Amino acid sequence: MHTHQQKITSHAFFSPGDDCLNAIIACMDAAEESVKICVFTISDNRISDAIVRAYKRGIAIKIMTDNHKLHDAGSDIQELAARGLEVRIDKTRNHMHHKFAIFDEVQVLTGSYNWTRSAALYNHENILITDNPSIVQDFSEEFDRLWQEMMKYNPGGRSRDAFWDGL
Repeated sequence: MHTHQQKITSHAFFSPGDDCLNAIIACMDAAEESVKICVFTISDNRISDAIVRAYKRGIAIKIMTDNHKLHDAGSDIQELAARGLEVRIDKTRNHMHHKFAIFDEVQVLTGSYNWTRSAALYNHENILITDNPSIVQDFSEEFDRLWQEMMKYNPGGRSRDAFWDGL
């Protein structure tokens, strides 16, 4: 009996430049059901805007991030949580330093690339995107394990949009 093997697709992207940024945004815009994000921080508004667009399309989004990076200048985590996105943070003195996302449980984006503007402008970083089922499963299991350990984050405030709408 002949078994049919799935063709695995993988692509690498590098910065500085917009290749990594565009890859993240393209994956976000193509998501159809769910996005699991596990990153050290998010401070590039272009990525945050893509996350919000996906959320407004009805995509189920979960974000995990480092508790020490929440209050950095330019961090978009509080804003994303204030918009209603589900955010969890680690509760340790150590860093949650992962940089990966899982799209629709069929594709993983990972690499050294920080989701920051300086990563696109200056840093030598990388992203790998693959639909290898065993890799996707490994990352999804790690995400789910960490999600159970992390603390729910509530910013206790309104988003900029809600603030301006209320004036």
